[in-house]
Amino acid sequence: MLTLYRLILTLALPVLLAATAWRRLRGRGVAQEAEQRLGLIPAQPGRPLWLHGASNGEITSARWLIEELLARDPDRPLLITCNNPSARAMVQGWALPRTTALLAPWDTPGCLRRFLARAKPRALVTIENELWPERISRTAAAGLPVIALGARLSARSARSWARFAPGLLRHMLTRLSWVSAQDESSARRLIDAGLPPDRLGPRVVLKSRLTAAAAPPAAFATPPRARCLLAASTHEGEDAVILDGFARSRDRFDLLILAPRHPQRGAMIAGLAAARGFDTRRRSEGHDPGPGTAVYVADTLGEMPLWYGICGAAFIGGSLVEKGGHTPFEPIAQDCALLHGPSTYNFAEVFAALDAAGAALPVTDAKSFAAALAGLSTEEQARMAATAHRALPPSGDEAQLIAAVHRLTA
Repeated sequence: MLTLYRLILTLALPVLLAATAWRRLRGRGVAQEAEQRLGLIPAQPGRPLWLHGASNGEITSARWLIEELLARDPDRPLLITCNNPSARAMVQGWALPRTTALLAPWDTPGCLRRFLARAKPRALVTIENELWPERISRTAAAGLPVIALGARLSARSARSWARFAPGLLRHMLTRLSWVSAQDESSARRLIDAGLPPDRLGPRVVLKSRLTAAAAPPAAFATPPRARCLLAASTHEGEDAVILDGFARSRDRFDLLILAPRHPQRGAMIAGLAAARGFDTRRRSEGHDPGPGTAVYVADTLGEMPLWYGICGAAFIGGSLVEKGGHTPFEPIAQDCALLHGPSTYNFAEVFAALDAAGAALPVTDAKSFAAALAGLSTEEQARMAATAHRALPPSGDEAQLIAAVHRLTA
């Protein structure tokens, strides 16, 4: 299976290069995208620790760990890779000492060979469910520790792996040096799929360490926080339901900020809102949510903490469609009242605890969404936010995780 995977990715490489070139021709590309994806990076000094996260959320969740590792070893350089330019720009904006941010190499033998030869990392730390066969296989074959933190394996993903490539998943799991799963269910599935039990460390929820963000710009003329509703990281199939529910709840909420998971859907979402008669503005066009705006399409990346800070209630996207739901930890850190759909397998234990405590409201369609919004008075939003902090499961043994990562990557 690994040989077949390598063949498929190698054959796909010209397509990936063509797509990168096309984005550059249309003015949507970013500097050094193709070079970094191909592993053609500058030589890295000092054998850095390589940390990889998919995007903004995953890497932000690990920022406390990154800063802890930098503080523990004043000589340790870090190389952080991610899958999109906005996350790379975010890490660069942190201006952390001895830290380099790059786009992750494509998962082909050649790209990984070039990357490892130039980076010369001492170890790889991968965040959440970023399990890439070539990356893990080649890094482990070089004799380097491979550590997975906040590892997730949902029931749906486990079934897919078991059906199509159980051997490939087992191959990856047996090459991991140490794993901290996000929840007990993921830990059990990882072992069932082939992870040696003695490589499983304590469970730690990385995203539970998120803190509140800075206040929104003074230029933002938004209604009071309790009258602002956020739909965070929505997917196709959710926006119309949210807009229809919001339309029935104008006596409770004045502004809906709709932040799609994929910003390229911004124009389509703005069209849906305009078709319903809403005064609509888009962030990507340089507009702020000024007076009279009913729907503000936040079609950019890296600004989700800002939207959480503006809104007193937040719907968790990816939960009305079968995407498993996105993180509840960021809105909880910002004291938002939570709403979500039925698909929550990415954070099943957390959502179950929130629902049981009355700290989150499950919805299924526009009617139930509107009914839930109708009960979200200022006082109820504050009660739910406070309850959510108390209802969260323990984040885990962070001290043991830090010590293990430091020991394995020293």
